[in-house]
Amino acid sequence: MPTIETDEHKALRSAVAALGTRHGRDHDREALWSEAGKLGYLGINLPEAHGGGGGGITELSIVLEELGAAGCPLLMLVVSPAICGTVIARFGTDAQKRQWLPGLSDGTRRMAFGITEPDAGSNSHRITTTARRDTDTGDWILTGRKVFISGVDIADATLIVGRTEDARTGRLKPCLFIVPRDTPGFTRHPIDMELHAAEKQFELVLDDVRLPADALVGDEDAGLLQLFAGLNPERIMTAAFAIGMGRHALAKAVEYARDRTVWNTPIGAHQAIAHPLAQAHIDLELARLMMQKAAHLYDTGDDTGAGEAANMAKYAAGEACVKAVDQAVHTLGGNGLTREYGLASLITAARVARIAPVSREMILNYVSHQTLGLPKSY
Repeated sequence: MPTIETDEHKALRSAVAALGTRHGRDHDREALWSEAGKLGYLGINLPEAHGGGGGGITELSIVLEELGAAGCPLLMLVVSPAICGTVIARFGTDAQKRQWLPGLSDGTRRMAFGITEPDAGSNSHRITTTARRDTDTGDWILTGRKVFISGVDIADATLIVGRTEDARTGRLKPCLFIVPRDTPGFTRHPIDMELHAAEKQFELVLDDVRLPADALVGDEDAGLLQLFAGLNPERIMTAAFAIGMGRHALAKAVEYARDRTVWNTPIGAHQAIAHPLAQAHIDLELARLMMQKAAHLYDTGDDTGAGEAANMAKYAAGEACVKAVDQAVHTLGGNGLTREYGLASLITAARVARIAPVSREMILNYVSHQTLGLPKSY
């Protein structure tokens, strides 16, 4: 695995940083999304045959990190091209690829991802949204609820994780379905969040939603393989989101510590200010290395290795982001809580990377069980 970025990756990072700087913290989300799509950044991980850039999660994570570092992260990058685009590119039918990938690549179409449920939480084995066949028509009929689903209002469809019954064993197995936004029986309700973000959160209700047979993505019997093909990129991209946010906060703190003078000395000259900022930078750089490892493993087809590394990257980046934001606010003192500097809102936003899409505690469970071989506590 390369530990130093290629010239192409450095050029991509520089170009996306310039785009992010032009739009900045007070960006218009739709304008930024549109321009990023036209420049080929949104679908950089998707196949060239369907309008994408032919790259991987490695390249897409660079795009999200640099936009975040410029103060204008696009959360739907995690969902639309990274999760949904990847799953369709890997497992979709030719017709599904032709229908969805070009639009996901250029940003003219968006897709949300629905997995979390009120009573399932982090346990995907307890998902209760069920899909059954209409034996007369071959249609699928979906029933269930989802919560904390991002961007449903701006998405053309939602990739829903449901469960079908295995005819041989009677057990339920996960399957993925494309549900267009205006499908009868598919309703959404906004969740009143105290966190103010451009992408809203929704509860979804699927009340006997009827879908054609070709709404199923991939093999009905593939189960967890297809699901985790989307969840590993989600963790990697969440790490990129967190690293970008941490870098943005740290840059503001460093600039302030350089300029703010007390008793004729910049406050950044004092180790009590300088050392915590240096520590935050080190933590973010270490998290990025693990993120790059996870992306490399995923892009080279090592799903098992990528699963472990993606979880570790997400954990490390979430912790580093929270610490960087906290130290940035602390460095600015009262100014860190003003609207002018834009750091106070990051205090809440930074915690998202600790909580979603899987909590830090569940990652520690994964590492203790899967990596260290310790017995489960549940």
